[in-house]
Amino acid sequence: MKKSIIILSLIFFLSNCGFTPVYQKNTKVNFSIEQVSYSGDRELNNFLKTNLSKYKNKNNNKINIETTSVYKKIILSKNATGEVTNYQLEAEVKFLIKPKNKVIIITEKYIMNSMSDKFEETRYEITIKQNFASSITNKLLSELIIN
Repeated sequence: MKKSIIILSLIFFLSNCGFTPVYQKNTKVNFSIEQVSYSGDRELNNFLKTNLSKYKNKNNNKINIETTSVYKKIILSKNATGEVTNYQLEAEVKFLIKPKNKVIIITEKYIMNSMSDKFEETRYEITIKQNFASSITNKLLSELIIN
């Protein structure tokens, strides 16, 4: 009986602590992203385009953005036979905000282990690119909201 009371009280107190994620919702958006031009890594740019399209056609301050993305897959280590065991994935995106002529550079890094199944490794790498794009979009929006 004591254990169940303790467990219930812990669940009650921990579930209502008021925690909310930092990037949960950017509700204070006072701008509209009208035009975005992309150069660099095509796949990363497509993910960024999907994420930024949510902030178009609002009747607020209109901004234009030029993006330049660079994606690198760097070999970190190899085993004794010369096969790659670890990669470092890097995505760097440079945003030029037109009306203010402000430059924002956002970099994301991730260390990925090599997999024996190359198809699964490629799918996992695409998932990481999607996560990079989501994180970069959230960081850009935070920068735009603050300024």
